[in-house]
Amino acid sequence: MASSIPTEVYLIRHGIAAERGTHHAKDADRPLTEKGQRRTQRVAERLGELGLSFEALLVSPLVRAQQTADLLLDAGLAKTLTTFEPLAPAGALADWLSWLSDWQQTDGGCVALVGHEPNLSSWAQQLVVGAVTDRWQLKKAGVVGLRVPTAAHAIAHSQLFLWVPPRFLL
Repeated sequence: MASSIPTEVYLIRHGIAAERGTHHAKDADRPLTEKGQRRTQRVAERLGELGLSFEALLVSPLVRAQQTADLLLDAGLAKTLTTFEPLAPAGALADWLSWLSDWQQTDGGCVALVGHEPNLSSWAQQLVVGAVTDRWQLKKAGVVGLRVPTAAHAIAHSQLFLWVPPRFLL
């Protein structure tokens, strides 16, 4: 049976990555830069200091997102991660909502999604206001916190409780 308690969902953008066309034939293979690794590691550590932990950690299959999720694991924010194709740049919110529906019925708990722009900002805006009408932008290694009701009622009924660029966590 689905829980009536909203699910806390954290949308986390990958850290600073190598520029397009720099030694990487495919966009999917671009890694975090050294600065991106350092900043993202510090953000992850700070989230841990604030008491966050995730029962589920879903991550885009792209290298820079995978590296970001690994840093979250290293900081003890989750025990495992799951690669989730819909978090790739062309992914659809509907696919994640389908996953969320199953999650809320079986496991539940706090969820983190590691992905890309403009998807994460677009998803957040759809969940909070029901449509993409403005340009919201999540900075690299930034974090959005949402309280999401049942997946069936998530669009336009989720509550934004955190939108923080990494500089406030460093």
